[in-house]
Formats: sequence, structure tokens, C-alpha cells
Amino acid sequence: MAKKGQRFKKVALDKRLEAVKEHLEEGKSYRYLGNKYGVSPKTVETWVRIYKRDGALDIQKKGRPKEENIDYKERYEILKKFLEFLDEEEPDKR
Repeated sequence: MAKKGQRFKKVALDKRLEAVKEHLEEGKSYRYLGNKYGVSPKTVETWVRIYKRDGALDIQKKGRPKEENIDYKERYEILKKFLEFLDEEEPDKR
């Protein structure tokens, strides 16, 4: 488990791709590649899994994707209609 303030070793994208290709094409073990590139064998395994899943190792942004071109007026109108609907259905609960 990571400790507070711990710094992680960053491996360049080209080196990660090289390690993944060595595993997939030449069948080299995770342990061998981990020792060669100075990372944990589990890290190499993660790179291979991501490469198989996504087809690339590009760094993905974490978190919720931001919505482009949000129409706040439309959202406001939808909310107004929803509140009116709630008032019609159960006026005594509000």
C-alpha cells in the first residue's frame, strides 16, 4: 500500500510499450520485464492488461468527463416542469 507522501517511479511511454511488446511478442515473463525496467512485475502486468483492453497505453484523464456545450436554459426548463409535476402529484407533501 502506498504511504503518505510516497513518490512513484514514472516510466516513459515508449519504455512501457516496449515492455508490453516484449511480453506479447516474445513471451518474456512479468518478473524478467519488471527487473529489466525497474518496476514491479504487477506493474508490467497492469500495462499489458491496459494495452489489451484499450489497444494503447496513453495516459487517460481521471474523473468525470466534462460536458461540452451545456444548455443551462434547457436544463432549467426541464427542472421547472419536473417541479410542477411533483406539485400536481403530491401537493400536500411539499
